[in-house]
Amino acid sequence: MQTTLQNIEFQLRNVVENAPFPIGVYTGREMKVVLANKALVDTWGKGPDIIGRSYFDVLPELNGFGVYEELLQVFHTGKVYEAKNSRIDLVINGIMTIHYFNFTFTPLYDGEGNIYGVLNTAADVTDLMLARQQTTEAEEKLRLAVNSAELGTYEINLFNDAVTISGNFRTIWDIEDDVITKEMILSRLHPDDVHIRETAHENMGNEGRVSYELRIFHKDGTIHWLRINGTLIKDNAGEPALLIGIVQDITLQKESEEQLSILVQKRTEELHRSNEDLLHFARSVSHDLKEPVRKVKIYNNMLRGEMLSGIGHEYNQKVATAADRMALLIDGILNYSKVSSGGFLTEKVNLGEIIKKIKIDLELIIHEKQAILIEDELPEIEGSSLLLTQLFYNLMSNALKFSRAAEPPRVTIYSSILRDHPVALVEIVINDNGIGLDPKYQDKIFMPFERLHPKNEFEGNGLGLALCKNIVERHHGTIRATGVIGQGSDFIITLPLKQAITTI
Repeated sequence: MQTTLQNIEFQLRNVVENAPFPIGVYTGREMKVVLANKALVDTWGKGPDIIGRSYFDVLPELNGFGVYEELLQVFHTGKVYEAKNSRIDLVINGIMTIHYFNFTFTPLYDGEGNIYGVLNTAADVTDLMLARQQTTEAEEKLRLAVNSAELGTYEINLFNDAVTISGNFRTIWDIEDDVITKEMILSRLHPDDVHIRETAHENMGNEGRVSYELRIFHKDGTIHWLRINGTLIKDNAGEPALLIGIVQDITLQKESEEQLSILVQKRTEELHRSNEDLLHFARSVSHDLKEPVRKVKIYNNMLRGEMLSGIGHEYNQKVATAADRMALLIDGILNYSKVSSGGFLTEKVNLGEIIKKIKIDLELIIHEKQAILIEDELPEIEGSSLLLTQLFYNLMSNALKFSRAAEPPRVTIYSSILRDHPVALVEIVINDNGIGLDPKYQDKIFMPFERLHPKNEFEGNGLGLALCKNIVERHHGTIRATGVIGQGSDFIITLPLKQAITTI
């Protein structure tokens, strides 16, 4: 019999010692620890030598938190005490750490019915409580964010169509009913926008996300724009279970966009009319001026046949020079207005062939100045043959015109393909050994009527490079210039190999 009891006691101690949750037994008014399993020793973090010591001495950090009082109350009254999710701060390795426990104090009786101790069992729920706190904090932050952003949230149970809402959902949809149904929500949709929702839900895809904008009616008949984003949640069987999302009233944003669009359209039309009027004026004035200038030149030439004094001959020459400049300026304005108006069909343009034709056109000045022209093999691109001819004619003509008297002009044209861009480009460089360019004027020279040299040094109307810039930009390219005074210049042009549109 004694052996059997010993076996039972051994088994019970073995069960207690290996239990996965803390178990302890404290006896007498001192609450002396007479049993503490490994789980309890590990939880307290006080080391293994706690047997025989007072509970109060082992855990002094609990003083003042009511735990001592509840333990003694159980010892004196025999009433079981239970605590749920109770916070217990323990000093482990000298550091105060936060713990949460579900624990009980149960009275222990001897053979005569007297209480001799207390059984303490516990479950550490710290991780669960911390996770719950984090969830609560996240929910609160989300609630604050939703409210501050004037958003509404919704959750639709796809099994029974039950709707749960929060935030400003009621205000956004203008629904005051205590219970909101899916039918109530759908009844507010603008008839012309019902298909938008249906299409968005049909095209959810594997990610199960929807995002769309549509109009709804409020009770007073006003129309409101909403932006709706939702996510589909599936159950363990992979079946659609919930649709959760956020709704936002974007009526003011839509009204602002509409007003801005109207304003932009109006300003664009006004600018277009203004440009058309300006170009028409330039063409008209330029055309009207050509006739009086022609007559000035005719009568001035007739005067040369008359007997003119020395000063008269000088004046006659000045009139001729001024008339020629005026004719050049008028032609420049006409060319600039032609390029700035209308559209030009894109076609395949062989740049090499264009350069050959320009060399023929400039044959006289090339021969006169004994110029040297070196051109690389140039590619075929898409663009306007007429405009590109005008572009390279102006640049090559300038390279020959702005030359130094001490040596013959040398013009080199070479290119390279740039493919590390969204669209493939060709970069063309026109290099000369002329008078050069002050770097501080490298942007200024492309402005209309801008001249860097006196008229008596180099003829021109100040529109040539402005026209080049206009042509390049119409081809969706760029042009820039670099140089050093007295050491020549480089004009670098980049143009797309292919145009995205058929008219430029």
